[in-house]
Amino acid sequence: MEENKARAVVESLRARGIGAQLEKAGVYQFGIRIELPDGRQAIWDTDGTAGLEAQVMRNGMLVGFVPSIDGSEDFDEAAVVSAIADTDYDKPIATRRATPLPVGEPLPPQGGVFKRFLDGFRYR
Repeated sequence: MEENKARAVVESLRARGIGAQLEKAGVYQFGIRIELPDGRQAIWDTDGTAGLEAQVMRNGMLVGFVPSIDGSEDFDEAAVVSAIADTDYDKPIATRRATPLPVGEPLPPQGGVFKRFLDGFRYR
């Protein structure tokens, strides 16, 4: 995922009350990390492929995954946010929920006042 798109998706997810963070997987490889309530993490789209998929990790071990979503290579930002927010992570092979989760209370922006300073002023 492109860095600025990943940042925008993280900000949209945090506005919906989902604990999302930017995942830096490597040089010019970015994705989204979702902190799940039971200590697991869903790491979305860090492999550089066009489709949207995720690995669910606990203590560095793979405990589940979200298979590549059909047609996700053409998703815009809103569709990516919806796909991530509406995923049910309770089973080893995660699926999308039949009914979307209600929007929660917004979380503060990641990085606060020093956000642009810490990231080297690379974006607006």
